Parts: sequence; structure tokens; C-alpha cells
Amino acid sequence: MQKLIECVPNFSEGRNSATLERIADAVRGTEGVWLLDVDPGKATHRTVFTFVGAPEAVIEAALAAAKVGGECIDMTQHKGEHPRFGAMDVCPLIPISNVTLAECAGYAQELGRRLGEEQGRSVYLYESAALTPERKNLAKVRAGEYEGLAERMSGGEHVPDHGPATFDPRYGATAVGARPFLIAYNVNLNTTSARRANAIAFDVREKGRMLREPDPLIGEIARDKSGDPIWIPGALQCVKGIGWFIEEYGVAQVSMNLTDLETTPLHKAFDTCCEKATDRGIRVTGSEAVGLVPLQAMLDAGRHYLRLQKRSTGVSDRELVRLAVKSMGLDELSPFDPDEKVIEYAIEAKTAVPRLVNKTLRGFIEETASESPAPGGGSIAATVGALGAALGTMVANLSSHKRGWDDRWETFSKVAERGKRCHAELTLLVDKDTDAFNAIMAAWKLKGDEREVAIQAATRLAIEAPLAVMHAGVEAIEICANMAENGMRASLSDAAVGALCGRLAVRGAALNVRINAGDYKDKVQRDLWLQTTSELEETARVMEEKIIAAVNEALG
Repeated sequence: MQKLIECVPNFSEGRNSATLERIADAVRGTEGVWLLDVDPGKATHRTVFTFVGAPEAVIEAALAAAKVGGECIDMTQHKGEHPRFGAMDVCPLIPISNVTLAECAGYAQELGRRLGEEQGRSVYLYESAALTPERKNLAKVRAGEYEGLAERMSGGEHVPDHGPATFDPRYGATAVGARPFLIAYNVNLNTTSARRANAIAFDVREKGRMLREPDPLIGEIARDKSGDPIWIPGALQCVKGIGWFIEEYGVAQVSMNLTDLETTPLHKAFDTCCEKATDRGIRVTGSEAVGLVPLQAMLDAGRHYLRLQKRSTGVSDRELVRLAVKSMGLDELSPFDPDEKVIEYAIEAKTAVPRLVNKTLRGFIEETASESPAPGGGSIAATVGALGAALGTMVANLSSHKRGWDDRWETFSKVAERGKRCHAELTLLVDKDTDAFNAIMAAWKLKGDEREVAIQAATRLAIEAPLAVMHAGVEAIEICANMAENGMRASLSDAAVGALCGRLAVRGAALNVRINAGDYKDKVQRDLWLQTTSELEETARVMEEKIIAAVNEALG
């Protein structure tokens, strides 16, 4: 797998579309990088760019964007709601695939060094790229913002990690870092009061608020024996937050950074804001994600709201995302297009190669009927198996919502979740089987010693893919058997057809194992595969015949 990192530079410009387009063009013009999102804010006077690519390409794109930003943005004229201290204010690198956070830190340090040396920018390294512990926290690095930067630098207390130690009034400085995935998330309120929004932010953010005595609003700040302020922690860990008023929308917001989605997931932040707002007589009306969000955060939110409704969570990913958007009002201020706002979908749209499973049903059938030898029987077996698992999932979802079975919804939901995983695996195997066939064809075209090695490696793939179909096909039959016995009687025939599909997937994949095993030279391994194939075929036969007999008896 290719190394893939994300870069999310924040520029102190949210109103001049020509400048933003020039920065975007600098990113687009870098080979090997895909610009996924440009999210400007007029009130914050700030724009978040999101792009992905191989690390070396991302560094080049960030340098190109910084150069344009430095030419176009004049910090002496900048005013905005968001904290900032430079034209390209922050530039974090985030690991996406096949790369560690520690590696990202090394890339960030390289980017910071080149910004300082090649463009003469004052650069501070933060988070995982920080060279000193006190600079890990971005808030401390940026303390005093642009207006206080000259004094901090001139006093010698804030020497940059790279670049000049003198203040550049036009540009300011840049913080370059490496961090895990972070969601910038704003919750909308039915008030115009920034003060009240800030109070809710203090209620939820991890840092909380300073204790004041005797009056919590206007009393003196309480201090410990060392003279430091005493803080009352907020409700949510790994959350930073402030409140502000957004003039372009006419609403106040609680603006948060969610820095650890396992500790505080997106839906928990939203629900807690709703709770704290209600306590203060304020209503949450919706929310917005600044930049992109990971798919898992949306799936977790969708499942959370389905569970609150006592509904099955074994629905498609797209349906879970749709429910998350509606439940949290992510489309209140502007459209939320999952293909543009969910990072995995956005990357797939930019980088995906044509796949069989992305064709229309008619297109898939016609491709199968064409002169091309792929897709062949293996891919069709996986397709039929996926349909069988999907039928079992459907019966579980319907049964979960059946009137009078409310006390059983969670049992059926678990079956539906299992069915969803099964048909998702078989869907992937549709293309994996074809990929294995294509690998064999490519291996046969090679010359010399590498030819036989490549043929054996490709043959192994061509055996393992249908074997995986067989295992998943047996699981599909098990799911359908469960639903034939325990699900809605009105869906008995659906469960039975699902079992038939599972059996067909197993039998069809078995034929592919056998035809490819003949070309594999390791007899011991070949015999093990063939033995497993026979056992799975027999298991599928017994299960399917039992289900069909039971269903026929029930139907009369």
C-alpha cells in the first residue's frame, strides 16, 4: 500500500475568493496530490484546505500553498474571530494509511525546515513534531496571537524552531505539526449571544472554567496555595472549545476541536452541547464540520441514534451517514455531501480505479456477458453470495422493527450487523477474484525465472479468493437459517432464497478452487485447500437442505 498522509493548512483569509483560488491551484498543480476540500469562513476570516497524497508530494504542495499565501495575505490588515498568528497559520500533517504518527512528525519537521530555509518564514513545530515539550500545545505556541507575536519574539522568549527570529509584520509565523485526525466541529445555537455560547463551551471543554468565589460569574478567581487559578473541569475529555457569534449566519456557536474521537466521539460532543444548552435555556439547532470527517465518526453517530430509537443498526454505511447528518443537523448552514465531506469517500472519488461493484446492475451483467474473460464464475459466485447475505440482513432488519417484538430489537440488530459484515466482505471479493485472474494473466506474459514465481504467487491468490467466498457463503447460510427459524414468518421465503444463494456461492467458488489448484505445485498445500473445499461444500449442503425442508414444511 502507498503511504498516504493528509495536510490541513489553515490560511488567514476567508473572504477573497481570488486568493483562495490561487492557493487551491498551487495544491492542484502538485503532482501526486489530491485537493479534497476548501472550507472558507467569512466571520473567522480563515480557510481550511484539505489535501492528501504521498508524503513527499504533500510537502511540495504545502510549500507551494504557503508561498502563494505569503504573497497574497497581509496580516497587518487581518481581523477575524479565530485565533491566529500568521498567513499560513497552522499546517498539520495527519497519517492516513501505511504511515505512523512518528513518521508524520518527521515529515512535518522537514516541511518546517524548508519553510524556514527556502521561504524565510518563522516556523514553530507543535504537537508530535514539537522539539520541546512546552511547544506541543498549539495554544501555547500561538499565545498572544499575531498582535502579541512581535513582543514575544523581540524579548527572546519565543525563538522559532526554523527561520528568522525577527517579526515579519506582513506574514507573521506558521505552526507546523503532526497529529492524529482531529475534527473541527461547531454546534449552532438559537441565540446571538457569544457570552452564552462561551459559557456552554466552558461547560463542555476539558479545560472547563476558572473557579470564582463567592459568585461563579463575577466573583474573584479562586487560587491554590501556589497562587495558580483553580479550574473546574468540563464534561468532555480531549475537547477544546470557545464560543463565538457568526455574523454571516446570524447564530452563536460552540466551536470545538475534538482531538481523540475514541474518547469523545462526534455524537457525544453534540449531545452534551444539547444538554448543557438546555440547562441554560438555549436550544441547539444544528452543527457543522469544518473540513472533512472520518467515516468511522459518522458510522458511530448513525448507530448511536438508531440505538436510541431501538432500531436495527445493521443498515448500509450510506444510511448510517445520512442518519448522522440529520440527527446532528450537519446540513443546517450548508449542504453536507458525504462524497465531499467524508474523508474516505472523498479520497475514493479522487483515487479509485474502476471496480465491478461500482457498476450499475445492468452494466455488471453486460460486462459479464462481454468477450472479456473477467468477471467470471468466481466473481459471480461472490455476487450471488453477497445477495444471499443481504437477504438475511433484510429479514433481520424487518424483524427488528416488527410491531410487538420491541423487546427483541437488539437481538435482530446483532444478526443484521453480522449480515452486513458478511455481504460487505463478499462484495469486496467480487473484484478480488477478478484481480486474481488478471494477476495470473499478467504473470504468464513475463519472461525468465520471475515468470514461474509470479505464476505461483498469482495462482495462490486465485485459490485463496474463492476459498474466502466459500467461508463467507457458509456464514451467509447460517444468517439465513437464523432468520428462517426466528425472523418474521412473512419473510420465510426471503430467508430461504438467501440460503440458496449462499449454497450457490459455495459450490461455484469450490469449482474455482479446484480449477486453479491444478496449477499449484506445492502438493501439501494444495491438498489442504482441497480438503477444506470439500468440508465447506458438505457443510453448506447440509445446512441449505435443512433450511429449505423446514421452510417448505412451514409454508405447507
